[in-house]
Amino acid sequence: MSGRAQLMWDEAVTGYDFGPDHPMDPVRLALTRRLVEAFGLDREMEVVAAKAAGESTLRLVHREDYIAAVKAASADPRAADQSYGLGTLDDPAFAGMHEVSALIAGQSVGAAEAVWRGEALHAVNFAGGLHHAMPAGASGFCIYNDASLAIARLLELGAERVAYVDVDVHHGDGVQAAFWEDPRVLTISLHEHPRTLFPQTGWPEETGAEGAAAGSAVNVALPAGTGDAGWLRAFHAVVPELVAGFRPQVLVTQHGADTHFEDPLAHLAVSLDAQRAVQVACHELAHEYAEGRWVALGGGGYAVVDVVPRSWTHLVGVVAGREVAPEAMIPEGWRQEVYARTRQLAPARMTDGRWPLAWGDWEAGYDPADRVDQAVLATRRAVFPLRGLLA
Repeated sequence: MSGRAQLMWDEAVTGYDFGPDHPMDPVRLALTRRLVEAFGLDREMEVVAAKAAGESTLRLVHREDYIAAVKAASADPRAADQSYGLGTLDDPAFAGMHEVSALIAGQSVGAAEAVWRGEALHAVNFAGGLHHAMPAGASGFCIYNDASLAIARLLELGAERVAYVDVDVHHGDGVQAAFWEDPRVLTISLHEHPRTLFPQTGWPEETGAEGAAAGSAVNVALPAGTGDAGWLRAFHAVVPELVAGFRPQVLVTQHGADTHFEDPLAHLAVSLDAQRAVQVACHELAHEYAEGRWVALGGGGYAVVDVVPRSWTHLVGVVAGREVAPEAMIPEGWRQEVYARTRQLAPARMTDGRWPLAWGDWEAGYDPADRVDQAVLATRRAVFPLRGLLA
């Protein structure tokens, strides 16, 4: 195994563009790539542009009729079939939609292939993490589910245990659905409670299909307003123990930046510094339990200047083995480019000023009146016994 990290990137992924009034502005991808470059992180990695996922690959997860519907809407957006979730407010059809969606999927599939074959130890596709797309429909700004496709490709290549950890503010419903009946895949999602946020799924009682897959889905539904200490406490109270028990051959993680307190579409209060801490924790889990094999993906995130580029640049740094210090000043050239592109003032440092962080250990200090602790306990009670662990 080379040990060299890969950054999956093709400038054409910035064509994933639902239009000027849509919150998923592709400038977030371009600005992230430029910030990665400004810190020189791309010189520490192999930058790879994988080919677009072909139809046989897309069919590992998506139904043939849905792929046909995406292609039709891509060729003529006026032909979008809303019964497949296309041409809606969340997922407007646009020319070339199939091609760019397949390209993003191809980067995640390529990352998975490189890690499994030993061409890289870690690989990152921050344009990916489109975790809401279903086998037969678009959902939540997601056309093709690249995370599910990457996992399905790993299984096709011979992987017997893949762990998926999703820390986007929204439930990773599409990935859970794709592997609901498959005990080879452990899906863990930490997200805002479904009572207060799309897609209104991800309850702790959702634990996988009965039988061999029971306990293969894990959901931590956190109350709106959860901040750094509670978010980190919940992560460490659930994820490491489950990953340790599962012993995955590959760890796939999704790092939506929309848990941030500035994100306009959700209600958690997590800082950039806590997001970085979880990225580091995922890296450590990969080395401790998956022989270092790690595929890291982006996801949601709609504070496209202040948050997303910094969060995912931290992620790239962790993947590359050259972490960006929280107190690092952001290069002036990047800040000027931000203003030129967006007419917004860019942040000056790679921190929200919350570093270093602290959080309570789950084994000590459980508070039955604390809503985060209640959420953690609900998850542990629902799923830990199914995995042979003490709740």
